[in-house]
This record gives sequence, structure tokens and C-alpha cells, in this order.
Amino acid sequence: MSYQDLTGKVIVPKDPNYDEARTIYNAMIDKKPAVIVTCKTKADVINVVNFARDNNTEVSVRSGGHNGAGLALVDGGLVVDLSEMKAIAIDPLSKTVIVQPGNTLSDVDAATHEFGLALPSGIIGTTGIGGITLGGGLGYLSRKGGLTIDHLLECEVVLSNGNLVVANKDTNPDLFWALRGGGGNFGVVVSFKFSLIDIKNVYAGPMFWPIEQAEEAMVFYDTILKTASNDLYGFFAFLIVPPAAPFPEHLWNQNVCGVVWNYTGPIEKAEEVFKPIREFGTPILDFVSEIPMPALNGMFDALYPPGLQWYWRAHYIKELTPEAIKVNVTHGSKVPTMHSTMHLYPIDGVCHDVANSETAWANREARWAQVIVGVDPNPANAETITNWCKNYFDALIPHAMGGAYVNFMMNEGQERIKASYKDNYERLVQVKTKYDPNNFFHINQNIKPQ
Repeated sequence: MSYQDLTGKVIVPKDPNYDEARTIYNAMIDKKPAVIVTCKTKADVINVVNFARDNNTEVSVRSGGHNGAGLALVDGGLVVDLSEMKAIAIDPLSKTVIVQPGNTLSDVDAATHEFGLALPSGIIGTTGIGGITLGGGLGYLSRKGGLTIDHLLECEVVLSNGNLVVANKDTNPDLFWALRGGGGNFGVVVSFKFSLIDIKNVYAGPMFWPIEQAEEAMVFYDTILKTASNDLYGFFAFLIVPPAAPFPEHLWNQNVCGVVWNYTGPIEKAEEVFKPIREFGTPILDFVSEIPMPALNGMFDALYPPGLQWYWRAHYIKELTPEAIKVNVTHGSKVPTMHSTMHLYPIDGVCHDVANSETAWANREARWAQVIVGVDPNPANAETITNWCKNYFDALIPHAMGGAYVNFMMNEGQERIKASYKDNYERLVQVKTKYDPNNFFHINQNIKPQ
């Protein structure tokens, strides 16, 4: 591979922009690739994959660089950096969009919002569309619209042999099945085609209660969502109130519990829907109001800029039993730092209308994907946040379903990956064996070929 073969850039350790180019979202990861190639075209990706394969070079693939385990980078290998592949093409008549993998959720939101449309996906605007989609895609619209993969219509994929193929329900349907939840195991996806749903503005935002009410708040939250229409979404959180505007000063640095709500139904019914919610326990903060969907998706971007220390652990949860709630309150009331948190993301509603066998994502019967994240700007606090996270995770094992959302996993071993894909794992092995028999793409939550 020579410089003239590429429209993108080749970055090596001696280059002045090398450290910037190898920086990802989680500053706890400090990997040093031998070369980073910023691809601008599909031909660039094909060229780079062929070069790496022919030279027995390990490869990682970077879209948004958000992955907690740092799987966007590879020590001593080659990073296929897709962050400059930013084209978006919307067809408002068919309500579809074709998105290149360098786009973030904010990029997609901004483009679709112009037409009163949205793609169900995520809660942080800086997340890359590639990783979140291939892992499944949870977010504010999951109860109403399903997972991101439930809107995936087609992918263009560069395989390990350098071939560019299309995957959809009619062409390479086995590959298309695997891409919907199977992660980056099968190739480099260079374009995604999605269906969109009608969403412009929503009635949404955070609502907090005192930590002393956490047990009652979790029970109330569970009960509300069990009976609510799919237009109502909310993720539950334990958190420390950030000491900054717009949060009121008397709440700064307080440990609280809360829900970030999103109501997508008729705006004239919003007050009626939220009346019982507002009457529960009297919230100490209520920022729920009508806002544009992109404002909700980017609400916490400033709080979580790239470059913080991150440690993640996650579970699938079937039911919030009284015992599970007690464990959550015990650990959630001891959030160690202002950026650390626990989130319970609902995956019911229309997510449950799709069978586990229809996509590689194998946890449709779960009600929540839980993530515990230790986060802090200071590397000196890395051990503190990691230990809190691990202890919380361990305490919940008896109350969890086994496995976890792969986008929330660290490097946790093969048995944990198998547990996350359950009955779909062996089928994923077959697809991997067909499309990547030498495990060329293995810097991921890896599904090993036969």
C-alpha cells in the first residue's frame, strides 16, 4: 500500500498527529497501532484490507471510537479508521437513509430531523453509527421503534478477501442476519441503509428524586413502564448531580436517582400521561418538556466528552425483583464520582415483537439492558471507579439473565460472549466460518470460526 493508492491519510508513530489519531473515547485505553489509515472511500477500505491481509497485519476497525473496551484500536497493528466517511443520503418519500460509517448519531439526527424523521438509536450524540448498529442499537426510541438493527435494510460490506458485497434479506441473507447484532466480526461495513420513523419533537428530559426514595422510585418506575403505551420511554439512573447550570445549585453534587423520560405520543396528551409521574414522591428536579429529538439525543454530550476514564460492566435483566432492587439501591447510592452512573435501558415494547432467531441479537425477552459505568476525568481515580463497577456487577449476578449487551462489554472472555448470544452463537460461528474463515476480523467481541 503506497500513499498514492489512497485518498485518505496514512498515519504512523513518528507523525505529529499520531497521538491525536489514536485517541478514542475511553482514555483508560492506551493502545499504540503501527499504522492508522483514515479511509475516505470504499476503495480505500478494500485497499487497506488487502494490504493488511497480504502482510499478516492485525486489524481493528474504528467508526466512532466509543467502545469501552477500546476495540477500535490494536497494539502494533493497523487501524482502519472510517471516521471521515461521512456521507448521508435521505429519501423522505420512502423514509429511508443511507449512512456511511463515519457518522455519529448527532450527524444522523441532524439530517433526519429536517424531514421530521428519526432513526431509533442511542442516547449519546457522539456515538458512532457503525458500532452501535452492529451491536444492536438501544436508545430513547426502543419501546416505540425497536432496536437500530430492526430498521437496518441493507449493508455494503468489505470482506476479509477484499470483496465488496451487499447484504440484505435477499442477497447474502445469512450475512445480513449476522450483522444485526453480531458486531464487527464479519467485515467492514462501508454503508448502512435504514428505515426511519416519524418523529420531530418529543416531550422529554430528566426527572430526579432524593436517593432516600430510590427503592420506591424503582418500584414505581417498573410499574409505570409495565402498563404504559410504547410512546413512553424512560431509563432509570443513579447519579451525582453535576455542579453546573442548568442544574439548580442546591442540588449540586447530591447523589440522586432519576429517570430520563421520552414521550413520543400526541403532545396534547403529554401532561395527562405525566400527571401520575409528577405526583409520585414530588420530584426534586423536573426538566421534562417539549424539545426537538436531536436535543434529547445530545443532552449529555457535554457532560461526557471524549478523554475520560471509563470502565463498564453490564447485565440483561428480566425483572426488577424486590431483592434486585435492594442490591441496586445499596450500590447505586454509593456512586463514587460525578460522572459515574448506572442506567437501566428498557428493551420491551416493540423490541419484544421480534423473535430471538430473526436477528443475531438474542435477548428479546429481557426487559432491561443494565449498564454500570465508572467514569472520571482523573486517571488517579481509575481503580476506585473500576472497583465500584465490578462490585456492583458481581452483586447483581444472581438477579441477572446471563450475558450482556455486547456494546457495553469489556474484554470478558469467550464464555461471556457465548452467554450473550445464547442459542444464536452456533449459527454465528457458521456465518463467521463462511465469510471470515481465518478470523481476520478478531479485534471485537469475537466469534471464532470453526
